[in-house]
Amino acid sequence: MNHNTPFLHSRSSKALVSFLVALACASGVLLARNRNENQIALSQPLTIKWRYDCDQTSNLTPAADSNLIYVPLAGGVLVSLSVADGKLSWKAETGGEFSAVPVVDERSLFAAGQFAEPEPGHVHGTLRALSKPTGVTLWMRTLPAPLKGGLVANDRALFAGSLDGRVYAFDKRTGLTLWITQFAEGFSSQPALSNDTVYFGGDNGSLMALDQKTGQPSWYYRAHGPIRGPIVINGGAIYFGSSDVQSVAVVDGGLLAASLDNFAYLLSRSKGSLIWRRLLPGRISAQPVTAADGALFTPLSSDSAIVLNLRDGKPANALALGAENSSSAAPVAANDLVLITTTHGLIAFARPQPKAPAVAPND
Repeated sequence: MNHNTPFLHSRSSKALVSFLVALACASGVLLARNRNENQIALSQPLTIKWRYDCDQTSNLTPAADSNLIYVPLAGGVLVSLSVADGKLSWKAETGGEFSAVPVVDERSLFAAGQFAEPEPGHVHGTLRALSKPTGVTLWMRTLPAPLKGGLVANDRALFAGSLDGRVYAFDKRTGLTLWITQFAEGFSSQPALSNDTVYFGGDNGSLMALDQKTGQPSWYYRAHGPIRGPIVINGGAIYFGSSDVQSVAVVDGGLLAASLDNFAYLLSRSKGSLIWRRLLPGRISAQPVTAADGALFTPLSSDSAIVLNLRDGKPANALALGAENSSSAAPVAANDLVLITTTHGLIAFARPQPKAPAVAPND
């Protein structure tokens, strides 16, 4: 079924030249995957806890669990670092280049890559599962075209879309293909799951809803531009941006969005009306980290990460990165840390540790 009339479709202001769309969703209780309520207080002073120096970082967001962060580097190199202190756990060289944001579950890390054939212009894709404790490859698949955007997983399957219009479901344990559905447009967005449905945004502007078990399309909606950012599901609605809208996040006060026009916007979730907007010092190409007291953005061409107060959009904090940021990898929250990828490595910020009280000498 083709949905040409959305539940909500609005421009927040003339400066928001792209579109934000919210569609009614009738699939029952939904998972708000992109809503981050983190332990860390973003508006409070944060200092560097540790730093991993590397000049081979990529534009792909690291994956993390409570103990380890997995950083995709240039040249198909993947490193696993301790969240607590940044020490190297393992390093794996997969070859080629990574093509999509990795994802982890309780057992494995899943990473997609690409490599060029000798004939010009022919690029294949790869997908592999690596052991989280050791980095050893558990299985690998070769694909006709690279997987792009991001990967998403449920208890059994791993879902991804490719540049040549294929949408895949793979068995997480074996790498075997569960189903393939072919479309007329490529995919480079972050997919989302809700109950029995998986959602993909296409490069020609189609939002696809597919059955997770069979890959059969349930419905689609045609937007006004390519969908390359995240798809957020919350409270019976699906939120996503097209064209220049690079990030969308549901927060307590509304819907937080950022565009390549250098502005961050807070919109009403029910009406799409503008609550506030704030000009940032550079383009925002990555999803922010959000907490109850603020949202942390990493603008391009800026030497600081900026925290905005969610109530009024005013700056509430700034984290010095030490150099101009040119990475479009999103910041990551893990435990009580915020981890930011830069062109020179990975920086972990945390609340300052209280100094131990001085012990008076014995007389």
